[in-house]
Amino acid sequence: MIDSRAIIHPSAQLDSDVEVGPFTVIGSDVEIGAGTKIHSHVVIKGPTRIGQNNRIFQFSSVGEDCQDQKYAGESTRLEIGDNNIIREGCTLHRGTVQDMSLTKINNNNLLMAYVHIAHDCVVGDHCVLANNAAIAGHVVIGDGVILGGMTAVHQFCQIGAYSMSAAHSAIFKDVPAFVLVSGNPAEAHGMNFEGMRRRGWNDSVIRSLRQAYKVVYRKGLKTSQAVAVLQAMTVETTEVQLLVDSLQSSTRGITR
Repeated sequence: MIDSRAIIHPSAQLDSDVEVGPFTVIGSDVEIGAGTKIHSHVVIKGPTRIGQNNRIFQFSSVGEDCQDQKYAGESTRLEIGDNNIIREGCTLHRGTVQDMSLTKINNNNLLMAYVHIAHDCVVGDHCVLANNAAIAGHVVIGDGVILGGMTAVHQFCQIGAYSMSAAHSAIFKDVPAFVLVSGNPAEAHGMNFEGMRRRGWNDSVIRSLRQAYKVVYRKGLKTSQAVAVLQAMTVETTEVQLLVDSLQSSTRGITR
């Protein structure tokens, strides 16, 4: 299960069925859960915790010191959940003490080749980050997000659940839940209604979100005014509330 050409620190804790390919280097204070497969030429530094049934492909750098110039060697962490696919050449950095000392990637995500996730980021569940997506520090990405290839996200942005960016998007402001964005700088272009249908969401939910989008983006309202209107809507759904929550939590202003 562990190739004889791999280098593994004696203090690293690997479950008995973890697979490790040749020329991979695993450092101290690393834990890797059952069913995870580490391909060849991967470097994993600690403190890093990797859950079960993950696949990490060649030339990825996992748990390295971050690139923040304030970082001075403090002990910070990277946590990766279960069932993630991390493709070739991804770079995932640990957190900083200026935030929560933690970078966290949850479950069932696909990070395509050469994705970069910087210090102190949080990635939800069931996200897809396409090739060369670059996520700056302190970014929070909700569940079900899709970021197109070569998308760049500015530090401290919040990317709302089930939102989506087109390829080559440059995101400088928060993206509300469900919203489609594209361009440099990114602008809003509706919601991913087709994706909702593919997920099996019913027509009532989609109609409510369509109405909510018009309130936020078509009536010329400030964000706080739009939130007040949405909260007063007679048709309430969990999804509309998720949109409201993403608007209320915005600190950088929303992408319009």
